[in-house]
Amino acid sequence: MTANEKTLATFETRLRQMILRFQDLKKENEDLYGMVDKQEQENKKLQARLEQMQNDYDSLKMAKMIEITDGDLAGAKERLSKLIRDVNKCIAILSDEKE
Repeated sequence: MTANEKTLATFETRLRQMILRFQDLKKENEDLYGMVDKQEQENKKLQARLEQMQNDYDSLKMAKMIEITDGDLAGAKERLSKLIRDVNKCIAILSDEKE
């Protein structure tokens, strides 16, 4: 084998190694892009879930505020009814004293 043949054989071997390495890197790159796409989809799902939970939380917060308001309204009605009964008792007592 002459020096040129030996150099050519070495060149072929290295070229084949480079092609194999390129194919490996290409496959790895495709896998990484696939992982990135999967993570982006997962992020979108989580973002949508977060927004839905935020809306649910806001709705629950509003419902709790309304519930408290309704409870206060019921409590206020009860206190007002008690005050009216007390006033009626006082009127009845004052009416009995006048007679």
